[in-house]
Amino acid sequence: MNVLYTAHATVEGEGRKGQGSTDDGRLNVELSVPKGMGGDDGPGTNPEQLFAVGYAACFHGALKKVAREAKVSVDGSTIESAVSLGSGDDGFGLGVDLTVTIPGLAQAEVQKLVDAAHQVCPYSKATRGNIEVNLTAKTA
Repeated sequence: MNVLYTAHATVEGEGRKGQGSTDDGRLNVELSVPKGMGGDDGPGTNPEQLFAVGYAACFHGALKKVAREAKVSVDGSTIESAVSLGSGDDGFGLGVDLTVTIPGLAQAEVQKLVDAAHQVCPYSKATRGNIEVNLTAKTA
């Protein structure tokens, strides 16, 4: 792999209830445990929220790339991401639901672009075969 960029972050404290920051100072967040996980639902964010934003942003970039290659406009497109943490017989695991909305295109065209983006998105590649990722393609 030809590395184009590497992000560096540090988390201190009690893991899910601590402080996280990047080495360049652009991200500095307080971490809190949601009530649904037995936490105090404090003012901070959590790893699932950060992953949801990261995956949605990466997928949107992939969508725009495949749309450019197909010479199709995806202006006004949005990605909604839901990341769920659950437990099973083999311990904790994640699940992701991505809802992609592209205005002005037929449903079949939206689906084709979503499927293509899922093949090239680095987050999709990293999670493929490891966690359940559900894709919903919508037209507006």
